[in-house]
Amino acid sequence: MIEHLDGIFERVSFREDLTFRINYLKVHEDFPDHWHAPLEIVRASRNWYEVRANGCTYRLEEGDIAVILPGTVHALCAPASGSRTIYLADIAFLKEIASFETLLALLPPVTVLSPLTDKDLHAKVSSLLTSMEMEYEKSSSFFDLFIYSSLMHLLGSLGRFDASAHAPEHTGSGSVPRYTERLLYTCKYINEHCTEDLTLDQASGIAGFSKYHFTRLFKEFTHISFYQYLSQKRIALAEQLLANPDYSVTAVALNSGFSSLPAFTRMFRQHKGCTPTEFRNMYSSDCMHAVQFPV
Repeated sequence: MIEHLDGIFERVSFREDLTFRINYLKVHEDFPDHWHAPLEIVRASRNWYEVRANGCTYRLEEGDIAVILPGTVHALCAPASGSRTIYLADIAFLKEIASFETLLALLPPVTVLSPLTDKDLHAKVSSLLTSMEMEYEKSSSFFDLFIYSSLMHLLGSLGRFDASAHAPEHTGSGSVPRYTERLLYTCKYINEHCTEDLTLDQASGIAGFSKYHFTRLFKEFTHISFYQYLSQKRIALAEQLLANPDYSVTAVALNSGFSSLPAFTRMFRQHKGCTPTEFRNMYSSDCMHAVQFPV
């Protein structure tokens, strides 16, 4: 069951001095729409399992793995019998690593790995998860370091695979790496300038593509449109600003790149299922400290 649910926000609790947990679930229980700050990984150990997010249903067959990004509104549906393993980890500290924001930009809200479609990657991720489970169960000296080492290896592997799998295809030797770097640079620029009045024309110019070409390549590369990506970055920044009581909601809107309070409120509700004021009133500063990742 979800222990602490405020609206659709789940307050995830961990064991003392830990920022991750691993649960092996056998009970038949569905979880309604919710979101949380930690990263979530689901492995269907026996029988199928379903993850529902962004209007899509992802069916996990036995052995399949789903990686759910922080901030993703999702629901989980279980069969009458079966089991699955749930991994939850606070990865807020990884934002200090330069490529982490780019990784979040590349990955879709939900990534499903199956031995039928991604045999090598699935085998690697499955092995890393098993290693994490063993360390968690034994809880020997420095086990948390080993767990996060495996988790970072897992995320890096997903990023490399996704960048390769979704890199725009062009003829000519060496063109894919060159275009990938240009799109990565554009994502980084948007991350750093999301509070400005960025337009599609500006972004395509920074990337060095025509507007039409950039629109297609950017969506293929990040799985979402330029304006959706920009909105995600602004909402993520707004969440952090809302944790500071010195900022009024209007100030938060203007300082996170929105031109008006109504536009900000509408977009925030669309992403988080509540208004900025409701978000601020519901969650303490301590709770919101970790909520800083896009949907």
